[in-house]
Amino acid sequence: MHGFLLMDLNQIETDLKNPDFQYRLKAISALKDHPADVAVPILSRHIQDPEFLVRTFVARELGRQKTSESFAALLQLMRFDNTPNVRAEAANSLSLFGRVSASQLVQTFFTDDHWLVRRSILAALVEMECPEEVLEVCGLGLEGDDATVQEASVDALGTLSGSRQSAAALSQLLALKKSQSGYIRIRVAYALKHFDDSDAKDALTQLRQDADYRVVRAAMEDLIP
Repeated sequence: MHGFLLMDLNQIETDLKNPDFQYRLKAISALKDHPADVAVPILSRHIQDPEFLVRTFVARELGRQKTSESFAALLQLMRFDNTPNVRAEAANSLSLFGRVSASQLVQTFFTDDHWLVRRSILAALVEMECPEEVLEVCGLGLEGDDATVQEASVDALGTLSGSRQSAAALSQLLALKKSQSGYIRIRVAYALKHFDDSDAKDALTQLRQDADYRVVRAAMEDLIP
């Protein structure tokens, strides 16, 4: 078995030198069958592979190997890679380390305004159940000018009902019920349904009389049998 593993590693090292990136992709994927002390140093050497798909695979595999070295390599990818897909994948992988990565994710949300990276970080923080951090990045996401990040921020505020930041999240949502964007008001209508609160119910009643029929439909959806 040991001989097979060794041969396998030689093949991986050979394939990683292949100019055809498809070979490098297969080699990176094959590292998941190896222990962290073998896989992580190899993965770390390829965080600057010229092909962004290979770097995306590297970021994914580093998330499986929870060591301080893989954490450091992922931080480098998330902060400095020139391709948003790679930075987003690195953010997802970092979130697998748990709360220890939360502050790094928040910091990157503040410094990286690409919508894909921001949406990945938002989703990761919601999944990690970090209400303070979710509230913080939602505030920034709503101030930004990317509509998809704004809408994801509204959705994320809805997930904070029942958390330590429930009141603060509801306060932000109530301020958004008069947003000029119909899409934001639709998201607000859905988010408010998570809150069992008289202010939330009053706001939903108002949204049921909105000038935009799509907002009305979203606000009334749970009333229609």
